[in-house]
Amino acid sequence: MVARIAVRAAREALAEHAATSPRQAELAPPRASATVGGGTARLGLTMDLPYPTNLAGASRAVQDHVSRRVSQLTGLRITEVTLAIEHLVLSDGLEHRRVQ
Repeated sequence: MVARIAVRAAREALAEHAATSPRQAELAPPRASATVGGGTARLGLTMDLPYPTNLAGASRAVQDHVSRRVSQLTGLRITEVTLAIEHLVLSDGLEHRRVQ
């Protein structure tokens, strides 16, 4: 249940952070795992991000949003949100440009 909420929160974060990406729909759905005990939870997320983007900023935004939303919706204290970026998905037009 907590992992499903984390996936939902990750999708929300991607929608907010990557709203300008025309290929957002081509990102694979995020996957999540959760370890829960003693009123706390540790979350693990695996996801794609659009490219180009500020990877550090996007990662922090996703981690912060997921932590906040999962805590709000479950009442758990989130102690950790680890993020694994599986793929960077090129934005439209980049595959046709060359460096000269």
